Amino acid sequence: MSQILSVRHYRQDVIAHSHEHAQVVISLSGTLDFEVDGQGCLLRQQHLLVVPVGAHHTCGSEQGSQCLVLDVPGHDWLGESLGSHADASRRLLDNTGHLSLDAKQHQLVTWLAASPVSDPIIARQGAILLLASLNTDSESVTAKRLPFAALNAYIDQNLAYPLQVMDLARIAGLSCARLHARFLSECGQTPMDYIRQRRLNSALALLRHSALPIGEVANRVGYASQSAFSAAILREFGASPSILRRESGDN
Repeated sequence: MSQILSVRHYRQDVIAHSHEHAQVVISLSGTLDFEVDGQGCLLRQQHLLVVPVGAHHTCGSEQGSQCLVLDVPGHDWLGESLGSHADASRRLLDNTGHLSLDAKQHQLVTWLAASPVSDPIIARQGAILLLASLNTDSESVTAKRLPFAALNAYIDQNLAYPLQVMDLARIAGLSCARLHARFLSECGQTPMDYIRQRRLNSALALLRHSALPIGEVANRVGYASQSAFSAAILREFGASPSILRRESGDN
């Protein structure tokens, strides 16, 4: 970890790693495709993503994205720097979270992004201000989160079958309209886009790690038509199923 705050540019090349510190990634421009421990989201301007300690994550931006990134030095640093805010920050950073900035937080982020954050004093004080501004009571933040573990388990168990928004709404205990709004807020995606992305990520894993015929892979992730499946894979990953499988074999 080189510095606490930095402005980074993300490109089409996918980054995949984990690190022994929590991270807060705040979109300044563009959109960034992010997946943390199998949970996908689209990070847009005025939204942030919390990446907990040790969480495996991948990200990339087809059109390019600029983000302000806070690499949190550690729990000891939180206690030393945030005082009474430290416990709330620890709760916030312990869980993956996709949150939107309010007007004052956006103003702070814009100011920090334009500041010389390579200066250690500015970076430290800016990080303290940013974390303090995000401490809305982490219990209420956690309560607002959708039950992604249960939703993901249901989707994965039923990939081969048609899935509807009402199925996920029932699990979340919400109306379809409210679920749709919550998905947009927390993931930057509609529920159906989330299902589609999870289908295709599962298909990619099968293409790379199994010898199943492509038609069988398509059926297992809910595509009755191999041609429709191939078109969806091409749109999502920029290559056909056969090329993705061949590339995996080459590697």
